[in-house]
Amino acid sequence: MLEPYPVVDVKEAIDPEAMGSKEKFWCLVAERRDKWLFKYPRKNSGEHWAEKIAAEVAGRLGVPHCSVELAIFDGNPGTVSQSFVDESRGQVLVHGNQALDETVSGYDRERRFRQSNHTLENIWLALERETDDAEESKRQFAEYVVLDAVIGNTDRHHENWGIVRTGISPGWTRTLAPAFDHASSLGRELSDEKRMRRLTEKSIDGYLGRGHGGIYWSSSDERAPSPLELVRLAARGEPDLFRPAISRIEKLDDDSLREIVNRVPDDWMSSAAREFAIAIMRYTIETMRRMI
Repeated sequence: MLEPYPVVDVKEAIDPEAMGSKEKFWCLVAERRDKWLFKYPRKNSGEHWAEKIAAEVAGRLGVPHCSVELAIFDGNPGTVSQSFVDESRGQVLVHGNQALDETVSGYDRERRFRQSNHTLENIWLALERETDDAEESKRQFAEYVVLDAVIGNTDRHHENWGIVRTGISPGWTRTLAPAFDHASSLGRELSDEKRMRRLTEKSIDGYLGRGHGGIYWSSSDERAPSPLELVRLAARGEPDLFRPAISRIEKLDDDSLREIVNRVPDDWMSSAAREFAIAIMRYTIETMRRMI
């Protein structure tokens, strides 16, 4: 029998004034000195288990990512995500919208939804200007895009990636931040009834096809493609970047998918949610295998 993921008992918030929104707050975890971000899932959603599973999938793929643990605060379930910014080293996180604002003329950094200028092409421009090793940053970001496709993450908007600056200008170093915020994935918003209907009707492809992502292929497009469709377009348009990233999915066989999902404690995730999450990843992995 698989050992369930541990659940962290969060005792105290660092910034208790932020607790009023009941969304997230910084806290300390056990004896560790670094900061962790506690996040509440939205009502009737599986955002907590989706975030944890996504981090475990990223780990299997070897994709740099934010560490995530299941957690409870004051009797409420959620997750804690480890801070990847070390303030003692002068590190700051520059979100994608800030980097794009500094790179792309006329970019609206405040427009989070339907931001059609948030394209791969513009992201590459930002990485070329704002990171020290643009090719490595692009390769790494391609891995994030493939990870999104595996788990069906539709929330890679321009504040859900960033660049870590270390030191003081002009002597700072600039690297792409680890992948973070993957709660909008794996069908976490569906009811068990809808999950079972999809599984029975074998309509996973229809569900994924309607899930538009946060990265556009062209600024003239009305909507962003699904994460899986974005990988298909990118694999054709930029094979040197994306085919190596896609090849990493071979690390995810059926046994590893079941292990990752089934380690979520029984009272945190229903059996229908487990089967649906596994089915999504089986489908996306098999689809991407045909792209290589």
